[in-house]
Amino acid sequence: MTELTKLTLAEARDRLRKGEVTSVELTQACLDAIDTADALGAFVHKTPEIALERAKAADDRIAHGDAPDMCGLPIGIKDLFCTKGVDSQAASRILQGFKPEYESTVSQQLQDAGAVMLGKLNMDEFAMGSSNETSVYGNAVNPWRRGNDDTALTPGGSSGGSAAAVAADLCLAATGTDTGGSIRQPAAFTGITGIKPTYGRCSRWGIVAFASSLDQAGPMTKDVRDAAIMLRAMCGHDPKDSTSADLPVPDFESMLTGDIKGKVIGIPREYRMDGMPEEIEKLWADGTAMLKDAGAEIRDISLPHTKYALPAYYVIAPAEASSNLARYDGVRYGHRAKLAQGDGITEMYEKTRAEGFGHEVQRRVMVGTYVLSAGFYDAYYNRARKVRTLIKRDFEQVFADGIDAILTPATPSAAFGLGEMAEADPVQMYLNDVFTVTVNLAGLPGISVPAGLDRQGLPLGLQLIGRPWEEGDLLNTAYALERAAGFVAKPDKWW
Repeated sequence: MTELTKLTLAEARDRLRKGEVTSVELTQACLDAIDTADALGAFVHKTPEIALERAKAADDRIAHGDAPDMCGLPIGIKDLFCTKGVDSQAASRILQGFKPEYESTVSQQLQDAGAVMLGKLNMDEFAMGSSNETSVYGNAVNPWRRGNDDTALTPGGSSGGSAAAVAADLCLAATGTDTGGSIRQPAAFTGITGIKPTYGRCSRWGIVAFASSLDQAGPMTKDVRDAAIMLRAMCGHDPKDSTSADLPVPDFESMLTGDIKGKVIGIPREYRMDGMPEEIEKLWADGTAMLKDAGAEIRDISLPHTKYALPAYYVIAPAEASSNLARYDGVRYGHRAKLAQGDGITEMYEKTRAEGFGHEVQRRVMVGTYVLSAGFYDAYYNRARKVRTLIKRDFEQVFADGIDAILTPATPSAAFGLGEMAEADPVQMYLNDVFTVTVNLAGLPGISVPAGLDRQGLPLGLQLIGRPWEEGDLLNTAYALERAAGFVAKPDKWW
C-alpha cells in the first residue's frame, strides 16, 4: 500500500477515475503512513474519522461521474487554517483547545471539490519563523539527511509540517501559507514544489492572520502539474475577504505545454549576494542555461531596491502582527492565565500573553508595537511602506520592459540543522527570507521548483517570479524548468 502514497495528485486522480483504486484505499494508505511517521512531527492533529468519511463520499461522487479534479485525493491542512470542529491553534499555546465553528474559505473550497483532509500540519507559531522551531508542538523534522549524517534538519518554515509531510509521502499534497517565503523556502528545503499565488488570488478568510497585507495561501505538492491542479481548487473570489480579487480562475493545468519559446526571463543582478555558496551560484547558472535551451531569451535586469526589502519586511510584518495579535487576550477564546487574588483585567492580559505566546512571537509583537508607536511611526513604518512601493515599482518596470518571469535562487543555502540557528542571532534566521520577501512586498506570484542536490545530497530549489495574475504562465515556465532539471530524488526512509 505504500506505493499509493507515492502517487502524485494527477496520477491518483487518473487511477481513481479508471477505478483502479478507491479514495478509501488511498486515504487508508496515507493514514497508515502518518501513524508510522511521528518522528517527523509533521501531523499534529490527526483526523482519521473525518478522512475516511470524506473518502467514502468522494468514491460515491466519482462513481456518479460528477467529480472535480481534487475529488478523493488525501491532503494535509496547515494548522493556520480554521477547520470546523477540529483543533486550529496556529501552533500556539494561546489558542490551545480552540475548535472553530466555521471553515476557512480555502479549506472549504478543497472540501467542496472532494479533497480528503487527513489532519492538521505543524508550523511555526503564528507562521513566524523560517525553521519550524517556534511551534508549541515541537519541531517538524526534514525527511532528508546529509549523506550518512543523522543530524535532524529543518524542513523550513513556517509551513514546515506541510513540506515534511509531502516530501515523506504522508499525504499527496498540502496547503501552506506564505507571508515572506513560508511556502517557497520549505519547498526548496524538502525537494518539493510550492507556489505563492498573487496577493488576492486565494481568500484569506478563516486563515489565522499574521501580516494581512502579505499573507497568501498556496499549495505544496510533489510537482508542478499537481500545483496547477490544487491551486485551481483553492482560488476564487470570496466576498468575505475584502482583498480577494473578483477574477475568473483559469484551468491552470491545461496551460502546461512546456513551450516557453520566445519568453523573456530576467536575471536580477541584485540577487547575487556576497558570500553566496558556490552550489547556489551554480544551480542558478544551470537553471538559466536550462531555460535558454528550452527557447527562452535570458536578459540581465536590475531591481535596485531589493537591498532594502528585508529591513522593510521586518518593519511591516511585525507591525501588522502586533495589530492582528492584539485580539488574543484571554477574554473570548483560547488560553487564559490563572490569576492571583486582586488581579484585574490588565494583569489578565499581561499574564495570558506572556504564557500564551512563544519568544519569537513576543519579539515580533514588541518590534511591531515599537515601530507603530507615536514617536517612531514615521521613522520606521511609514518609511518602510514607501520602500515597499519602490520595490513594487521595480517589478512593474521590468515587466513593462517585456520580462515574462524572473529566475532567482529560492534560498541562500540547503536545509540546516535544527538548533543550528535558533539560538544564534535571530537576524541570521531572518536572512533565510532574503530571496523571497520581495515577492510578498510586491504582491506577486512566486514558485519554488526543486532543481538539484548539493554535495551533501540535500535538495536545492530555484524560484520563478511571475507577472501579477498570470499564475498559468508562471506554472508553464516552472513546468519547462522542472522537465529540464529532471529532479526525481527522494529522501531515504529513516523514520
